[in-house]
Amino acid sequence: MEITYLGHSSFKLKGSEGTVVTDPFDGYVGFNMPSASADIVTVSHDHKDHNNTKPISGTARRKSPFIVDHPGEYEVGGISVFGVKTAHDDNGGVERGDNTVYSILIDGVKVCHLGDLGHELTQAQLSEIGSVDILLCPVGGVFTIDPKMAVKTIQALEPSYIIPMHYKTPKHDTNVFGELNTLEEFLKEYGAEVTPEAKLSTTKERLPEETELVVLVN
Repeated sequence: MEITYLGHSSFKLKGSEGTVVTDPFDGYVGFNMPSASADIVTVSHDHKDHNNTKPISGTARRKSPFIVDHPGEYEVGGISVFGVKTAHDDNGGVERGDNTVYSILIDGVKVCHLGDLGHELTQAQLSEIGSVDILLCPVGGVFTIDPKMAVKTIQALEPSYIIPMHYKTPKHDTNVFGELNTLEEFLKEYGAEVTPEAKLSTTKERLPEETELVVLVN
C-alpha cells in the first residue's frame, strides 16, 4: 500500500484492490488540486477546501469514484471505509459543523484520516475508531486541533505511522490560512526532526512497533 500527499488534507492511497483520495480541495486554499483518479473519494465535511470531488476521475475499475461523505460503513471493491461522527470545533459543531473521521482498510492496513477534527476525541469516539496503523492528522490549529492537541491525539490512538496535514505552507492563501501553525511548529511540539519523503510504502507485515513520524512532500 502506498500513500502520496496531494496537499492540504488530501492524500492518495493506492493498494492492490483500488485507490482512495481523501478530502480533495479547490483553489480556495491558494493552489490547485493536482489531477487524480480514484475508486473512492472520502469527504470529511462540506467545505470547499475538502469537498472538491469534481476533478477526481474514475479508474479502470469504476467509471466514476464512489463518494463517501457521511458517517457509516462502506465497502467498495474490497476496500472498507468506516466513518465516525465528530465535530469541526470544540463546541460540538456549533461553530463549524460536523466532521467525519474515516478509517480506510486497504491491503490489510488501516489508515485513519481525521479530517478537520476540532476537539479532543472522546473515549467513545476512540473506541469506535479502534486501532490505527497510519494516522493522517491535522496539526495547524485555528480550524482544527493545534500541535499540542495533535500530539495528545497521536498518543491516544497510538498509530504505527503518523503523517501531519492541514498546516500552513508558502503556497496557502494567507488571507484564509495565514494564522495556521506551520509544520515546523508541530515538529517542535512533537519533538522530532525528519527528512521529508515523496511517499510512504508499507504492508501490514512491515508496520513498525513504535510510532514513526513521516512527513510527505507534495
